Amino acid sequence: MNTAVFIKIETDQVGRRIDNFLLLQLKGVPKTHVYRILRKGEVRVNKKRIKAHYRLEEGDIIRIPPIRIAERSPTRPLNINSINHLESAILFEDDDLLIINKPSKMPVHGGSGLSYGIIEALRQLRPNAHFLELVHRLDRETSGCLIIAKKRRSLKALHEQFQNNQVSKHYHALVSGHWPKRCQQIALPLKKYTRHSGERIVRVHQEEGKASQTYFKCLEYFKQASLIEARPRTGRTHQIRVHTQSQGHAILGDDKYTRHEENNWAKQQLNLNRLFLHAISLQFTHPTSQKNFMVTAPYPKELNNCLKRLKHLEQLQS
Repeated sequence: MNTAVFIKIETDQVGRRIDNFLLLQLKGVPKTHVYRILRKGEVRVNKKRIKAHYRLEEGDIIRIPPIRIAERSPTRPLNINSINHLESAILFEDDDLLIINKPSKMPVHGGSGLSYGIIEALRQLRPNAHFLELVHRLDRETSGCLIIAKKRRSLKALHEQFQNNQVSKHYHALVSGHWPKRCQQIALPLKKYTRHSGERIVRVHQEEGKASQTYFKCLEYFKQASLIEARPRTGRTHQIRVHTQSQGHAILGDDKYTRHEENNWAKQQLNLNRLFLHAISLQFTHPTSQKNFMVTAPYPKELNNCLKRLKHLEQLQS
């Protein structure tokens, strides 16, 4: 693409985020480059600079700057084991939605040197599906309920529910130490930072942070850990991870926010090699039937095994 391209937005693109629109338009362009041209203001909407989260409106004129697309080898199809694993992870599917029990360490989108994310894999698994878009996101390390919309109107309806706090989100996490019973709500503002290495990190910041709120309940106490339920009221990046860390009880298996000695204990004693954070359930209004809808994602094998080892360790120490 040696010259700038202008695209007029039609009805079927209304409501889509500009970053997701560009990722679909610019096949073969690294995700990091797409976000770079957005950040630098090289992409214009109606001759104005926009943020990556801008949502398209009918009649918008998008200017995409000249971009050199590197030659890439054709996308390799998923192997049969990956396809079977993904198929077995589907919790619910109808004409509007596909809900998956997302595996840990699998990103929702490809990028950062990874060939596949959930969306790319599902597009291979459902080649006849004309529309598959994420309704919300989960961290790469987090497992559990993830909703994908199969129709634009379903995507828009569920986006509104998430934005208006009409979706009930429940997570389970294993944290270090004894979670205090009095700590049932944390409302600490959070701010994103980027380290010199390029790594993103989030910290509590009273003056410049965005309002964030999470409700907590302890489900089970152990001698060196607690299994807790978290219900985020807002949806900030790494919100549950940073809120638990702020109380001195970080989530085990978290390489970004948990102390090395705590993670090392969990790895050696519990064979925990991932973040113990699981999106256990979602409750919302179905976009077509308008009925109350709830989906639950069972623990993956590695988390069940971790809890079994923890309970066995408790018996040995009693």
